[in-house]
Amino acid sequence: MTALTLAAAQSISIAGDLPTNIERHLAFMQVAAEHGVQLLVFPELSLTGYEPSLAAGLAIAPDDPVLAPLREMARELGLTAVVGMPIRQTPEAGVSIAALVLGADASLKVYTKQHLHPGEEVAFVPGQGGAALEWADDTIALAVCADFSQASHPRLAAEAGANVYAVGALISEGGYATDSARLQGYAAEHGLLVLMANHGGPSGGYVCAGRSAIWAADGKLLTAAPGVGDALVIAQRDDGVWAGQVVVV
Repeated sequence: MTALTLAAAQSISIAGDLPTNIERHLAFMQVAAEHGVQLLVFPELSLTGYEPSLAAGLAIAPDDPVLAPLREMARELGLTAVVGMPIRQTPEAGVSIAALVLGADASLKVYTKQHLHPGEEVAFVPGQGGAALEWADDTIALAVCADFSQASHPRLAAEAGANVYAVGALISEGGYATDSARLQGYAAEHGLLVLMANHGGPSGGYVCAGRSAIWAADGKLLTAAPGVGDALVIAQRDDGVWAGQVVVV
C-alpha cells in the first residue's frame, strides 16, 4: 500500500469569528504540512464554532470567496483540508452543517451532515452526505458528529469500500466515553481506520472533551490527544504499518 498521513486538527473556535478562525486554520495547515500530513480533518463547524443561533447569519455558499485563503493554502501546501462550516447550497435553501473538502488540487467537495442531533432541527436541515474521497489505494468516508450515532452510517461506508472513516465532531465531556467507545467499535467491526477530530475548547455552551483520537482497523487506539487544547493527532502509514503521534500547535 502507498504511504498515507492523516491528521485530526483539534482546534479551538472563537464563536462566530470567521476571520480569526480562518487564521487559526491556516496555522494548523502549515504545521500539518511540516509533518507530511496529506489529509487534515477539522471538528464540526470549526470555522464558526458550534453556534446554532448564529448559523443562519454565518452560512455561506460552499464556493464563497471568504474561503479563498484556505483553498489557496491547501493548493500551495499540497494538503487537503476538511473544514466545518454552515452552508446554504442555494440562497433559498435551509442551513446545512457541512464538511467542506478543500483539495490540494484546488478542487472543492461538499459533505453535509445527514443525521441531526435532537434540537438541531431548529437551526439546520438534514444534509445529503457526500461521496467518499478516493485517495490512491484508499477510500475515505466522511462523517459529521451525529452521523456516527447511526450504526448504519459507518456500515454503509464500509460496504461501499471505505477503509478510513473520518469524523469531524463536537463531543462533550459527558458524552466522550460513549462516543469514543462507539467509534472504537466501528473500527473493529468494519475494519476501518477511524479518525475523530474534536473541539479543543468550549463551543456552543458545551464543555468539549478534546481527546481527538485515531483507532486502527483492529479497534486498538493508535493515538489520541491527552486532553483539551490545540493539537494535531497524526497517523502515518508506511509499508502497511500505522504509527501515531500528537503535536501541540
